[in-house]
Order: sequence, then C-alpha cells, then structure tokens
Amino acid sequence: MIKLIITDLDGTFLNDQGDYDRDLFRQVNDLMAKQNIQFVACTGKQCERVEELFGSYSDKIWIVGDSATAIKHNGEFVYRSFIQNQIGQRIIATLEQASKEHVIIACTRNGAVIKSNLPAHLKQKVRGSYTTIIEVDDLTTITDDFIKITVYDENGQCPQTRTHLTPYENDVYIVVSEAAWIDITEYNVHKGNTIKKLQQMLNVTYHETMAFGDGYNDIELLEQANYSFAMRNAFDDTKAVAKFITGSNNESAVMKTIQLMLALQTK
Repeated sequence: MIKLIITDLDGTFLNDQGDYDRDLFRQVNDLMAKQNIQFVACTGKQCERVEELFGSYSDKIWIVGDSATAIKHNGEFVYRSFIQNQIGQRIIATLEQASKEHVIIACTRNGAVIKSNLPAHLKQKVRGSYTTIIEVDDLTTITDDFIKITVYDENGQCPQTRTHLTPYENDVYIVVSEAAWIDITEYNVHKGNTIKKLQQMLNVTYHETMAFGDGYNDIELLEQANYSFAMRNAFDDTKAVAKFITGSNNESAVMKTIQLMLALQTK
C-alpha cells in the first residue's frame, strides 16, 4: 500500500512555465488525504519558494528542499545540513577561476547569496527558485556555513565546470543535474539519503513509497521507492533506474498517475 508520494518539481511536477494545474492538485490532495498519504515536494528550490508555490497547502505537505539539505513541515525545519564555510569558500574560489560566465548561488540559512553585478535576466532566473535573495559585491564576505552551493550556466557548460571540482569529491556531494545546473551539498547529502531520513521519521518503507523524477539528481530518489516513475522527458539514465515511465511534465502526468494508482489501491 502506498503511504508516501514524493515528486521532484522542475521538469517533473511543474510544467515548462514553472507552474501546475491548481484545480487538479486540489483533487489529488483530497484523494491523498482520504487515504492518509503523505505528499513530499523534493527539489533544489529554496524551501520558502516551495511554500510560495503550494500556498495554503504548504503547511500540509513535506518539503525536502534546497537540494535535499533540508526537511521542512508545517513551517518548521526538522532537518538541515551544512558545508563548512572554509570548504565552501575554497569551492567558490575554484568556481570563480573556472569561468566568469556562470552564476554562483551560495545558499546560507539567511538566504541565497548572489553577486550584485549579475545581469537582470540572470537575477530573474535565480528568483524562479529562491524567495529570499541577498546581493553582495563579493562572495568572500560570507561568514556563515553554506546550506549548498549551486551553479547556473545559461550556456550549458556545467559538465565542463564539474571537472574543476574533482579535488572536493571527498568533502562534498557534487551532482550535475543537467547541463545548466550543478548542486554542491554536504558530503553524502542527496535526495536519496534525505528521503531515507524522512521514511524513518514517518515509519514508511521502500515498498510503501512512490516517487517521480526526471533529472540526474533524481536517480537516488527513485532508488528509494518501489513505485518509481521517470517522466517521458527524463534523461535516459534516469529512465533506466525507474520501474515505470509516465507522461511528460507538461501533461500533469505526476498528478494523473497518482490519481490512477490511488484509484487502483482502493479496489
């Protein structure tokens, strides 16, 4: 019996405009509530941004946000992980030397820190995933530990940038989720391991879990669910680990699949 449903957001639950069918979600939410199923948004987005997206439902769902470095429920953090400031600053220095073209988003408990001289369109791109944004002239002025460090490259050069980060592989977890994005978190902190923590908190097993994803950073997530679904628009490597393939993110396929699976569960 399914007790826990987890979905990635961008490219999975959200359409290409970064939105979703609100009326359909209301129906799906009612269906999950009737069967006492917990719903989880598992994403690289800032937890506060997820709360904006889900509005009045945000205090009912579980949020595994900031690239799985945090678990938040009913407005309270129940888990957070951090990269030590010293290590984070070395990584930022390496990223700045590697390229001047990409955007470095240095996330702390106070918000997502970016450089103030970024072009307006890149600042707008950051706002798509982060609600609390802090602008500074120099990232070396950050003294807090880092929740994560993210790279956005509108030219899709992240696989090449990743090669510069090899020296840090024993210090942090690094994933190129797609050509335009790199996420760097505390060592061994990724969607799979954080979902394990949540399953333990909720006393839910692998066999009672359903998950959806599309990106390389969703592979570990899908491995934690007996009912694992890759989107039709997912990367081939992600599809390879999923047990099932569903429709695309632009077809509300996550919600339609949930409706179908829960209808079968009641029979």
